[in-house]
Amino acid sequence: MKPKLFAQVVIMLSVFPRKMNRVLFIPYTLHYQDAYAKTTREKFESLGYGLDSIHEFSDPEEAVRKSEAIFIGNFLLQCCFILLDGIPYMGSRAGTNVATISINTTNDMPIVYPPSLQVLGLVPFTINPHYLDPDVNSTHTGETHAERILQYHEEPNTPPVLGLRKEAMLLVEGDKATLQGVTEARLFLRGEKPAEHEPGTDFSFLLTDSNSQKP
Repeated sequence: MKPKLFAQVVIMLSVFPRKMNRVLFIPYTLHYQDAYAKTTREKFESLGYGLDSIHEFSDPEEAVRKSEAIFIGNFLLQCCFILLDGIPYMGSRAGTNVATISINTTNDMPIVYPPSLQVLGLVPFTINPHYLDPDVNSTHTGETHAERILQYHEEPNTPPVLGLRKEAMLLVEGDKATLQGVTEARLFLRGEKPAEHEPGTDFSFLLTDSNSQKP
């Protein structure tokens, strides 16, 4: 686990109930589940949490039902249609996209054909993780993250996109959503100029269906 990702996990774990002892890890990333689970388990154990990897269970659905909390890093969408019922969820990288309504604004290039771009829908908007600002000194001639999101919003009835930079997280508890971490986030609303928001911003309005789309 990379140092910055480890720091994000430390921040995210701080919001879980301390009575929780074990986390269910979903490492469906190509063919290196064993290695991914091993390095992640070591980091979680150093923080005082046990970690079980779903690919080690003979009955993955039963593992989800009995889990105390779920953590997803990267993922293969084909393998990741699961049901949650009051189980705390934590995602980083592509695991953040899984918690939204679709993977339309993910930065990852699909290498398989998923049955749908729709995902868990724990929140009624989408997130662009690893959001990067344009580099004026870059020689890259492709679209920036911001340009890609604005292109996405050219389609009608597209929901807001929250650009989360590294070392930022969105804490969602019930009907309240708060930006946490140490970096700002950029909010894209269809038809409006993108706006910067500091840690501590209340994004609860994004959780209501009436605000999840802009005509």
